[in-house]
Amino acid sequence: MSQFGKVAVLLGGHSAERDVSLRSGKAVLNALQEAGVDAFAFDPKEHALSSLQADRAFIVLHGRGGEDGTMQGALQLLGLPYTGSGVLGSALAMDKIRCKWLFQAQGLPTAPFLVARPEDTQYATMLAQLGGKVMVKPANEGSSIGMSAAATADELASAIAVAHQYDEEVLLERWINGREFTIAVLNGEVLPIVEMRTPRAFYDYEAKYQANSTEYLCPAPLTAELTQAMQATALAAFKAVGASGWGRVDLMLDEQGQHFLLEVNTVPGMTEKSLVPMAAKAAGYSFQQLVLAILRQAGPARG
Repeated sequence: MSQFGKVAVLLGGHSAERDVSLRSGKAVLNALQEAGVDAFAFDPKEHALSSLQADRAFIVLHGRGGEDGTMQGALQLLGLPYTGSGVLGSALAMDKIRCKWLFQAQGLPTAPFLVARPEDTQYATMLAQLGGKVMVKPANEGSSIGMSAAATADELASAIAVAHQYDEEVLLERWINGREFTIAVLNGEVLPIVEMRTPRAFYDYEAKYQANSTEYLCPAPLTAELTQAMQATALAAFKAVGASGWGRVDLMLDEQGQHFLLEVNTVPGMTEKSLVPMAAKAAGYSFQQLVLAILRQAGPARG
């Protein structure tokens, strides 16, 4: 493992997803060390980036400051190779609204949507335009933080107010009745599809990280034809935003059998409940093999 040199596992950070990042980073660090890699933890919230001394960086920072292109740009200026997507792919994937515009431009399936800014208060009109029920999302948060559903003008006003605590721009997406899936991409390989089932209103933060009632099916029970179609859509979305290395694409399948893109994640969770390790396991990768495959992708520093 000496070919990797000294590897900094970037974890924690300043975002709303700090707690999840700490758990993800600890799992990655343990796997690297058990594989014989000279790896150590580095938390940008506790240490200045200028003090970082390493040969490579394994980014496990979720959300702002780690998944949005800023850390990627800083590491490039330092000349330090890092895992995952570059500056542009990270920044675009993090912004749900610009992702939706890209999906539309590429002719990829995604649910109808609107963008709400603080001055937009025509709640009943916006609801009607999107079929009467919507999912409200801050433009640049992950782990379902700041998200809520709304089916009345009052609910929408409240949901937008919550989302505006995180972002000036808020995504309103037509509600999709159906099943939720995620598809991991690893160095160009599309991994088996995971289906998430929860008794909650949607696959929210609690369903992801706290509840014991969430079910995961991998490989997802889908026809071969639908599996292939959804995997192709996921890979196209991953490429459309300029993502690279590894990541995850979330989709919904409605009651009519149509699938719709939700978003692309360029630094997905790596905790014991996370979806990429689950998909990798179904593809024959141990957690350690997955982590090493991600690390190998961090080649020379990108200019």
